[in-house]
Amino acid sequence: MEHRAKSIRPFIGAKDFELSRSFYRDLGFQEIILGHNMSYFKTEGIGFYLQDAYVRDWIDNSMIFLEVEDVGRYWEELLALNLTVTYKEVKLTPIRVYDWGRECFMHDPSGVLWHFGEFYI
Repeated sequence: MEHRAKSIRPFIGAKDFELSRSFYRDLGFQEIILGHNMSYFKTEGIGFYLQDAYVRDWIDNSMIFLEVEDVGRYWEELLALNLTVTYKEVKLTPIRVYDWGRECFMHDPSGVLWHFGEFYI
């Protein structure tokens, strides 16, 4: 089978939809409202769907890996946004170094775990 994929767009939920919408806009994503309970957030040709839906087991097991060019610079930009001040539920974890590359972590206001990383390859 030959794939000619153009994008992959995960669906994530939100405990507080309006708060999460604001959070992702502050993080730098552009929002496209698709309905009263769903938006598409995008940046540079990639994106995800945010739903006004919350199932704790689903959210607690949702992880997204976003590859970035320079995780050090990305970490500094994350810190400069003061997201943990504006959004009390947000948690940031500093850069960790592995054999394959480096990554830092962020839990969004609902608990979705984001990995921001770069590969050594």
